[in-house]
Order: sequence, then structure tokens, then C-alpha cells
Amino acid sequence: MLSNEKTCIVDDIVHILEELKSARSLNRTNFIITYPITQLKDGKEVYNGHQLGGVTVHSKDRVKSAEAIQLTYYLQAINSINEMVAEKWESVFCETVETFQRLNREVKMYPFTSSSLGEDFQKTSRVAQRYLMTSLMLVVSLAILCCSMQDCVRSKPWLGLLGLVTVTLSTLTAAGIINLTGGKYNSSFLGIPFIMLGHGLYGTFEMLSSWRKTREDQHVKERTAVVYADTMISFSLTTAMYLVTFGIGASPFTNIEAARIFCRNSCIAIFFNYLYVLSFYGSSLVFTGYIENNYQHSICCRKVPKPEILQVKSLWYRFLMTAKFSEDTADSGETNSYESHLLVCFLRRYYCDWITNTYVKPFVVLFYLVYISFALMGYLQVNEGSDLSNIVATETRTITYTGIQQKYFSNYSPVIGFYIYESIEYWNTSVQEDVLEYTKGFVRISWFESYLSYLRKLNMSTGLPKKNFTDILRYSFLKNPRYAHFSEDIIIPKKYNNEVDVVASRMFLIAKTMETNREELYDLLETLRKLSLTSKVKFIVFNPSFVYMDRYASSVGAPLQNSCISALFLLFFSAFLVASSIINIWITLTVASVEFGVIGFMTLWKVELDCISVLCLIYGINFTIDNCAPLISTFILGKEFTRTKWVKNSLEIHGVAILQSYLCYTVGLIPLAAVPSNLTRTLFRCLFLIAFVTFFHCFAILPVMLTFVPPSKKKRKEKKTQENREEIECVEMVDLDSTRVVDQITTV
Repeated sequence: MLSNEKTCIVDDIVHILEELKSARSLNRTNFIITYPITQLKDGKEVYNGHQLGGVTVHSKDRVKSAEAIQLTYYLQAINSINEMVAEKWESVFCETVETFQRLNREVKMYPFTSSSLGEDFQKTSRVAQRYLMTSLMLVVSLAILCCSMQDCVRSKPWLGLLGLVTVTLSTLTAAGIINLTGGKYNSSFLGIPFIMLGHGLYGTFEMLSSWRKTREDQHVKERTAVVYADTMISFSLTTAMYLVTFGIGASPFTNIEAARIFCRNSCIAIFFNYLYVLSFYGSSLVFTGYIENNYQHSICCRKVPKPEILQVKSLWYRFLMTAKFSEDTADSGETNSYESHLLVCFLRRYYCDWITNTYVKPFVVLFYLVYISFALMGYLQVNEGSDLSNIVATETRTITYTGIQQKYFSNYSPVIGFYIYESIEYWNTSVQEDVLEYTKGFVRISWFESYLSYLRKLNMSTGLPKKNFTDILRYSFLKNPRYAHFSEDIIIPKKYNNEVDVVASRMFLIAKTMETNREELYDLLETLRKLSLTSKVKFIVFNPSFVYMDRYASSVGAPLQNSCISALFLLFFSAFLVASSIINIWITLTVASVEFGVIGFMTLWKVELDCISVLCLIYGINFTIDNCAPLISTFILGKEFTRTKWVKNSLEIHGVAILQSYLCYTVGLIPLAAVPSNLTRTLFRCLFLIAFVTFFHCFAILPVMLTFVPPSKKKRKEKKTQENREEIECVEMVDLDSTRVVDQITTV
């Protein structure tokens, strides 16, 4: 920025260094630098508390040494051309500093510009590309493997791949719509594919699991109808839950633009995922059903020969074409060939009996108490995050600059801009007292503050009318070179009858705080904000730190408020849809337990409560309901058998789909841990904890708790009476003459 004399405006520390250099060249020792205020040879006092870092002082605040110096350059951006020039200047400036750093290793320089934070925030997307491709390949491999069997006819590897394609199509469709409508992207969108992975894959695996339970002698249309009847109701409800939760986040109730865009994109992706599951994945299921009915190979679609033909083939051919025909299944007494699936066998033959064993239950309850204890310990240590390093890549200018800033310049910080944006009577004594009162307790480093003090003294002695005030002001700018280069501190566009009117003014304030103490900074921001709302003088305060304090304060409060609203709405809405109110109670308790544990362990894992973690917690509510609600509903709606029996049934019906989705989801998350970015690291830790804690509740806590807490089950009693018989009514019998004879046959 240029002054009225067309020279660059420099910090006061430069004038101090120039006078120090001049004194040394003349062998004078009378110039002394004091901290935090130094007096120049022309009598001007300048503040250097925010410009000297790591200061060691003698008596009377004399500076002995300083480990760091901070220089600030101001650029004009009053129009589009100035903005382009300023942006280019910042880019060249950073390149020049980096070049100088490489050539002069003994001097450490850390540049930071107005665009550094945005560039470093978007850098996360670039550094994460390679890891996301690794994650995609791992998920594809595991999805295919989870849907495969040794039986080449009943194996469904293509359905595992097509389930992932369905999720990918919905995510790409949402991205295309956002792009066509002029939406903006940021690095927080890296979480959307994993939200879709957790919800979309579970829906497709649940359909596949339901397909395995249908009878193979049924027609494909009948089997498909059974699958849709079993899975689409719960999948529709959970999809509606996601839409409501993220829909509220995308509404004007959310005051963070990044969060609104994130929730809006998530809503679009979830909606299209529902449509694609109904249409694309459903039709793929039908197609593979016809392949299975025709005894074709599940991968290459080749007709599988009969066992007697396979006997004469080579060993590798017999291995690739292994399949059970309907007559083989009937001879072996198996009712369903899908029971040979590895996960089905594991749950039915081993895990269900083990988790419901009387000797295992006490250890599970004890483990749950340990879980609650550690979660409570972490919950009591929760703190809100406001560190810039939490949202950018690790090896960036923001990280290095922020670390040095907090290390050397935290004694006097932050520098706060105090802006008066109205034309007030500066020559009025009461106005001067008001302005000085509002800035009481701060160090003022603007020349305009000295004017206010001077005018106040002049008023008290002789009184100062407006004309004299404007004359002094005009003289200062046109005649006095000492203040000419500070003309950016006031705006004087109005001129009437050769008079100057001050439309706006500013000064810079500094409070002696610790920038690393976020609570102190937040209290300072709130105090100044309340003053700006109640004061007689219209003013605003600004510092880049306040932007992030506001951002994190609202990013914690607003999403939590929206999640509470959505949770209440969903509970009210589901009360009219579920068959029993006990289902709502159990789901609420499960969600509360999961969220409590995730928050506690998240804190113990050094994850702060910031925008990313709060969005993950909102997703955790949906994720928990998505996986736990089917187990709870199946158990509670079951009749006649014992609790243990229905716990086993619930795990056998829904456990395979949950296991498959968890395996794919967890494997997909693992590469995120290696991304050199704190944002993705936070994302990984939060999503991993959500998946792990929910898995722990699905396969340990709920199966054990439901066996000895309400609702109760009544064991069915077999009664050998005359009524215990099988009746077949209205059996049609047709004779050779096509005469229809209807008889009622009763068998016992």
C-alpha cells in the first residue's frame, strides 16, 4: 500500500531498525530499544510488542535480544484489478521468500498471506488423491470377496462390485449437480464418499442377505418381491432419517456456509443412492437371479455342467465349476445352499451360541462398564478446537507460520482492528471520552488515537470547534510528513464548503493475552462484541483469529442444535411408523451410548470438538440407527420364543450384512490415516471410532443386554390336542373330462 507520498507503508519496527543501524554507524549508544514501547528520536512512541518475539530484557524493559521479528505488508484491494495485482504479488512474494530461504539457510523465514489458508485448506484434496485410490481398490477387493462363495452358481461377486458402483454413481451424480448449479467444493467433502459407503453398502448387502434366505425353487420375481418387502421399508426409513438430519444442516438454520454445502451435497447423494438401489441394484439382483436359475457361472456366465460330466474334467476345471444342483441339495438334506457362506456359518454355528453363553455375559457387562468409565473420563475433558492446523494439510505455510506465531508472539496478541464506521463529532469531548473508554485496557498503536488524546486536552483548555478540528486534520495530511503515511487510518471522502468530514476511522488495539489460550481469546471476542452492540459509537472489531473462534463456536453449537432438532423430529415421526414404542426407547438408548462413547474416546485420542468432528458425530447418529435398528426391531417384534432364541435370530438375519458393510467400511478408512493432513486425520479418527463403537454395540452389548432386560418373551408351549392338526381346504381336483371337482380334505 502506498502513502500520500507514493512510498510503501512499512511497520514501525522498520523505523526502529533503521534508527538502530544509524546509531551504530555513528558509534552512538544512546538509542535504546525498549519493550513493548520504544521512543524514536523524533519523539514518536511506537509499539513493538507484536513485532518482536522471544524477547530477553534488561532492567526497565531494555531489550537485550530478540529471537524473531514479524513484518506486515498491507495491499490495496479496492477494485478487481487491485485484487488481481495483490494476488499475484502474494504469490511472487512467497516464491521469493522460499528462494531466499534455500540460498540462506541460517535465516529462517515463514511467509503467510491472505490466501495461504485457503490454498492450504484445498491442498488436502490434492495430497489425499493417492490414498483415496488405494482405499477404493481395497474396498472393491473386499466387497467382491465378501459376496463370493465356493459355489460358483450362488456366488455373487458382481453384486458386491455393483453395490460399490451404486454408491459411486450416487456420489458422482451429486457432484455433477453441485457443479452444474455453481456450487463450491472444499476439502471437507472428502467425508461424503465415506458417508455414502456406510449407508449405501449396508443397504445393498442387506438386500443380498435377504436374497440368500429366499427359497431357490421360487421364481425370480417372487424372490425379488420378498427381498423388497424385507429390506426396503427399513432402508426407506433410514434414508428418510439421513435426509431429515442433513436437510436441517443444509437449511438456513445452519450459519456456516461450508457445513450447509456439505449437508446439501450429502442430501443429494443419499437421495440418488436410494433411487439407484431401487432401480439399478435391484435390476442387477434380478439379472443375477436369472443366471442362478439357469445354473450359469456367477463370473463368466458359462453354463455349469452336471456333476457326472464334471467328473471327467481336469481338477482345476472342477474347482472353478463347483456347484450344488437342486437334486444334490435335496439329497444332502440342506434347505438353503447359501448356508455354506463363510460369514453365515460363522454366525450361525459359532458366534451366536458363544455371545449368548451364560459364562460370557458377565464379561461383556464388565467390559461395557469399563467402556463407560473411559468414555466418561474423556467426556469430562472435551474442549472446543480453534487451531488452524486442524483444518489444513501438515506440510504447509499455515502450519509452520502458526507454530512460530504461537511460540514467539503470544505475549502480546492478537492485533485487533477497531473500526468506527460512522461520521461522528470527533471534536466533541464526550465522543472522545467514549472512544477512549471503549479501548480502555488495550495498547493503541494507531496515530489516530494520539489525535484523540491531543484533541481531548485541547478541548479541556480552550474548546475546539469543528472548523479548527478540520484545519488541524488537513494540515497534518498536507504539511506534516510525520503523519502523512498513516492516512489509511481515516476515510475523508466528503467535502462541503472547503471542510473535511471524517466518515470512518480505525485504530489497532492489542491486549496482553496468550494466543494459545483459546478461552481467553473467546472471552475477549465476546466482550468486544457486546460493547459494539451497546455502545453509543458504531464500531466493529476484527482479527483473523476471531474468524476461527466464531467459526468453531458456531460449528459446534449450530450442528448440535440441528442434530437435536432432527432427533426429536425423527422420534416423533417414527412413533407413528414403528410397531412398538419400545423400539424407539431402545434405539434412543443405543444412540446415546454410542455418541457418549465416541465423544469420550475422541477426546482421549486428542481430537477436539471442531467442525469436522461435530459433522461426524451427526453422521454417527444416523450410522448407529442404520445398523442397530434392524437388530432391535427384529428382536422386539418376535413372538413366542425365548429372548436368547430371538437374539440369535436377529444376528442370523442381519449380522451378515452388518459384518460385510463393516469390513468394507473399515478397510476403506485405513488409508485415510496416512494422509498428511490434520483434517483427514480427524476424519479418520472420528469415523473409525463411530464404526468401532457401533460394531461393539451391535455384536456384543445389544445381544447380551437384550437377553435379560425388557421386553420379555413367552416360550411357546406345544399342545397336543385335536386342534393341533393341519387343514388343507378347497383342493381342486380335475378329472379327465376337465370337470372341476372341489373337495375339502382334512388331514391330521
